[in-house]
Amino acid sequence: MAGVASASAATPTVSLGTAASYAVLAGSTITNTGATTVNGDLGLSPGTAVTGFPPGQVTGIIHQADSAVGQAKVDLGIAYDAAAATPTTATIPVELGGTTVTPGVYASPAGTFGITGTVTLDAEGDPNAVFIFKAASTLITASASQVKLINGAQASRVYWVVGSSATLGTYSILGGNVLALTSVTVTTGVTVDGRILARNGAVTLDSDIITRPVTTQGPVSTTTSLGVSPNPAPTGQPVTITASVAAGAGTAIPTGLVAFTDGSALLNVVSLDNAGVAKFTTSALSAGLHQIKAIYIGVSGFTASVSPDTYQLIGY
Repeated sequence: MAGVASASAATPTVSLGTAASYAVLAGSTITNTGATTVNGDLGLSPGTAVTGFPPGQVTGIIHQADSAVGQAKVDLGIAYDAAAATPTTATIPVELGGTTVTPGVYASPAGTFGITGTVTLDAEGDPNAVFIFKAASTLITASASQVKLINGAQASRVYWVVGSSATLGTYSILGGNVLALTSVTVTTGVTVDGRILARNGAVTLDSDIITRPVTTQGPVSTTTSLGVSPNPAPTGQPVTITASVAAGAGTAIPTGLVAFTDGSALLNVVSLDNAGVAKFTTSALSAGLHQIKAIYIGVSGFTASVSPDTYQLIGY
């Protein structure tokens, strides 16, 4: 290898929110030529012109300017801004080919990155290692170039953040998620283990294979808050107990169940609504002081969380 780039600081991951289900996502148009295979969802918003499917195939769902892809584009914008704002840990040369890179956040002095030959991303045995490459203008990969992942490096945790547009050369192999502010051109025969995400412009495909990574980001943390109204309340008067569950990152709204307890006694189990709120009304609380708690049970993609205790006085 010609060189090794490294940065000792731990790098936080980038939450893609609902955009994580997409292998291809664009703003203006998606155009395909030939037998492209997209393993994952394909989405376009606000544009509506998706052409070339078939002959291209999509194993997931094609979303064209619907509410789901609209939310995914919002989440992509948040992810792009967060990744672009992550502090750079090292500045490295434009040409990545022939080098080995360890986890970190990298920029180039020219604001561009190019890959000719092979760049090796070495996670050094850490499957949670994150690589972020920030190109202020372009990312260009040469024909038959390759991004090689070793020692636990995962495509789901590699991010190519491009301030303008990316072009992937013919028959090149790319690992990671391309987050381009404008457009991405994927030329003939390219293989992508990751995602092609164009925030504002077009994605152009030509007989390619794009596979959303099987290994995705871990569950998003949550926080649960609790309110009881009215408080205090006369004996026998209905009180409404409300829990709100919020995600710690991204804009996705947690789903699942919330258990409400009074001390060690279970009061109720309620499903979260589409705003992340679970509530119920009861007149069964006896006179006295009650220690109310809400417990979000958690689901795949969201961790469990518990609210602080709320003390409810009945009878005054």
